[in-house]
Amino acid sequence: MKLVIIESPFKREALKKYLGNGYEVFATKGHIRDLPAKSFGIDLRNNFEPKYEIVPDKKDLIKELKAKADKAEDVLIATDPDREGEAISWHVANILGFDKDKTCRIEFNEISKKAVTKALEKPRKIDIKLVDAQQARRVLDRLVGYKVSPILCKKIAPKLSAGRVQSVALKLVVDREIEIEKFVPEEYWTVNAFLKKGASQIKAALATFKKKKFVPKNKEEVDKLLEDVKDKDFVVKEVKKSKTKSHAPAPFTTSTMQQDALNKLGMSLAKTSSAAQQLYEGVDIKGEGKIALITYIRTDSVRVSADAQNACREYIKNKFGSEFVPEKPNIYHTKDSAQDAHEAIRPITMDITPELAKETLSNDNYRLYKLIYERFLASQMTEAEYASVSVNFDCENYGFKVNGKTMEFPGYTSVYKEFVEDDSKEGMAGKLPKLEEGEILSCEKILPEQKFTKPPTRYTEASLVKAMEEKGIGRPATYAATITILQSRKYTIKESKYLVPTELGRKITAYLDQFFSGVINVKFTAYMEGRLDDIAVKEEDWHSVVSSFWNGFEHLLERADASSLTMKEPPKETDIVCEKCGSKMLIRTGKFGEFLACSNFPKCKNTRPMETTKKIVGKCPECGADMVERKSKRGKLYYSCDRYPDCKFMSWDATTGEKCPKCKSPIIMKGKQERCSNHDCDYVKPKNDEKTDA
Repeated sequence: MKLVIIESPFKREALKKYLGNGYEVFATKGHIRDLPAKSFGIDLRNNFEPKYEIVPDKKDLIKELKAKADKAEDVLIATDPDREGEAISWHVANILGFDKDKTCRIEFNEISKKAVTKALEKPRKIDIKLVDAQQARRVLDRLVGYKVSPILCKKIAPKLSAGRVQSVALKLVVDREIEIEKFVPEEYWTVNAFLKKGASQIKAALATFKKKKFVPKNKEEVDKLLEDVKDKDFVVKEVKKSKTKSHAPAPFTTSTMQQDALNKLGMSLAKTSSAAQQLYEGVDIKGEGKIALITYIRTDSVRVSADAQNACREYIKNKFGSEFVPEKPNIYHTKDSAQDAHEAIRPITMDITPELAKETLSNDNYRLYKLIYERFLASQMTEAEYASVSVNFDCENYGFKVNGKTMEFPGYTSVYKEFVEDDSKEGMAGKLPKLEEGEILSCEKILPEQKFTKPPTRYTEASLVKAMEEKGIGRPATYAATITILQSRKYTIKESKYLVPTELGRKITAYLDQFFSGVINVKFTAYMEGRLDDIAVKEEDWHSVVSSFWNGFEHLLERADASSLTMKEPPKETDIVCEKCGSKMLIRTGKFGEFLACSNFPKCKNTRPMETTKKIVGKCPECGADMVERKSKRGKLYYSCDRYPDCKFMSWDATTGEKCPKCKSPIIMKGKQERCSNHDCDYVKPKNDEKTDA
């Protein structure tokens, strides 16, 4: 038996179809070794060496993994084909005690017979440079998160976090909001002339005055124009005819898929990521069983294999005709900053069309698969061709313009149309009547319209992903997670589809701008992404990359920590009197939320929980009074008698007020059951409709 180790258990069924007999598949369910969850885990005195430990809930899984590996004829590690997957492979190999030169690593960009067979034929050594690049990223993120977050908690409010990429993404949202608030609208006017040609009406837009671009700024300028052209003829000055073409878009990368899914389908980043993961790992298809439908979903490349290209071209020829197939395959060039480790996101086979899969796919999975399928199909189709006409009209010293555009051949637009935020353009028309230079047209009416310049729009999830990609912040695997964490921590909120920074988010950005602007900014973050790539590509030493960052970062930490500047909310005064000294109590904020503290601190150190509306849950089994819900100092829920301190009964579970007929312990509520609180007693109270032996 050969053992194949993967990350996700959801891949197992689809993968086993192609491995055949003699192989067993074992899933690590993500990382099995990582930096500690509750401590720093980086040895600053020992060249930033990470202190890895077994993920606490994976101890039994590792025992099982070792037992299977010991019995296996061979072990192949097939974790995801990216730097994170390479690092997981390295951790697995270390735990299993493999030699560093062992050829145990296989990878495939898609779960298909061909890809899996090819991977099995060419196992390789674990790429330590990819592992080092991942380690460096992990260490850098830990340095920023663990060193800056406590300062934010001390200077602003408890339970705050900072992140190397997270905080820069937040800064983009905050800076855009400030830009919107500072924006001063400027007045301008559009002027459209409606010209008569036979039975046709032409809407021409004002373009020039005395042959220079002209946009009226006020009503006075518009009134002068109207007076100048009143009852005057419009002369056709120039007619330009041209053929224009629109090239098909490249197949999806992670970010373009996320943007298109939100813009066209209204799917959030979380929904898109979930649906894409399922389509990659395998879904049930009627008559096929569980199979994977798309290639690896975390990629910044637009490259596709020759086999996939040829299969797509053949499909287009059969379905649409040879005129829809370009003479040479469409080749797309990946931008220089991309890792280009994998192909673009595409369907594994053209044979499983969205219509064929629709019956057994969930709605989100179907819609996303259809989008991916059609985008890939379009990427290998011919250009769309248009007949374009541009006509300039003169009237006195003013120039008006209209553009006409008609489609002559649909090409790729037969299956896919690109998303356009605002399709309305002044002076645009469809098919125009035939016009000759020197021809004179009468004007039926002129309509001026007052307008004002608009501020930049807020980011949506899609446009923030686009901005992060364009600016080189983060990587395909991190876009969705970064934006999600900003919302979960209430640093941003969604209003309609737009991201708006909260007051807390703005405060964090203002503080980081003051003390960490040299590190937490777009330019430096993009530079560090490049340095991380250098570790994988140019074989830079990862310790040196981290060290160069730390040398400057350490001084920023010291300056921020020593500063007396604080952005904490001042304590709120109340009319509640301290029962120990008679001073007024203040509302303060601590690690576990708001609490009452004496204003006479430090002479009086009296504190107590906030007096909130009591939530009654059950009865006290000791005295029959109400049991109320309370929180411990660590924020854990418990229940105590409302007569405290006269009755000191408390319980971690809600009580009914009754006692067990067997052992006299309190009866507690566990879900819909009422049972004895004594773990050694098996008494469960019968429901009303159940008969007891008694």
